[in-house]
Amino acid sequence: MKINHLTAAEENFMKLFWKLESFYLKDIMEQHPEPKPHQNTVSTYLKILVEKGYITTQKEGRIFKYTVAVPSEEYRKFLLKELSHNFFNDSGKEMLELLFNEKLISQNDLKNYFDLKIEIVPAKIEEPKFEYADEILNPKKVKKAKKDKDKKKKKKKD
Repeated sequence: MKINHLTAAEENFMKLFWKLESFYLKDIMEQHPEPKPHQNTVSTYLKILVEKGYITTQKEGRIFKYTVAVPSEEYRKFLLKELSHNFFNDSGKEMLELLFNEKLISQNDLKNYFDLKIEIVPAKIEEPKFEYADEILNPKKVKKAKKDKDKKKKKKKD
């Protein structure tokens, strides 16, 4: 699905819609902070956001139930990729430099982030094989095992 840009007003409505996830027009009017917009204004924005594919409608009798179609996380990814492409030449390094310079992120933040992401798995230690010791201690078992291996190799060659 292609995500389109939203205006500032559409984004403000979407922030409320993302909290509600599924809602009716009356829910929006109740949940919207003061100053509350007129019902016709909300209806207009709902229509626009349906056309843009951000929300879907389902008719229930004479009213519509609205459901968010584009999760906030998807929109955030879209905006970040657009920002990176348009202003940072698709360079994550340049973005990080700006974040550091503007003190929006610290080295400690990154260190903590990467410490959480790195999983330390203990190394698997193989026990050493002492072929000569095995031959001396268990000569019959070792010779038989070698004969079995030799037979398998001969069968594969044939």
